[in-house]
Amino acid sequence: MTNILDVSTPAKRFRLIAIWEAVTWLALLIAMFFKWVLGYEEAIAIPGMVHGVAGFIPFVVISLVTAVSLKWDLKTTFLALVSSVPPFGTIVFERWAVRTGRLAELSAPGTREEVPATA
Repeated sequence: MTNILDVSTPAKRFRLIAIWEAVTWLALLIAMFFKWVLGYEEAIAIPGMVHGVAGFIPFVVISLVTAVSLKWDLKTTFLALVSSVPPFGTIVFERWAVRTGRLAELSAPGTREEVPATA
C-alpha cells in the first residue's frame, strides 16, 4: 500500500494536493447543502475560505510546479488546471495522469501515450 503522506517526489506531492483539493470540495459541498437546503446562510463561510486558500490555490501552484518538473505539455498542464474547477475533478485528472504515464513513478512503466509526430 502506498503512503499518501509521502511527498518525496513531484508526482507524490501532486497526488496529495489533488486529494486534499477534493476533500475541501467535499466540505464545501456539504456546507452548500446546509446553506441552500437547511437555510444556514453562514454555513459556507469557513469551508469556502478553506477550499479557496488551502485547496484551490495550492492545487494550481502544485500543478504548475509539477508541469515544469515532469515536463508536461501544454494540453496536460491545461487539463490539470481545469480539473480544479468541477468537484472531484482533481481526482479524475490524477487517475488519468497515472494511467497515461504522466505522473512519473506513480505510473506503470511504458504507459506514456506517445503523441504522433506531424510532418
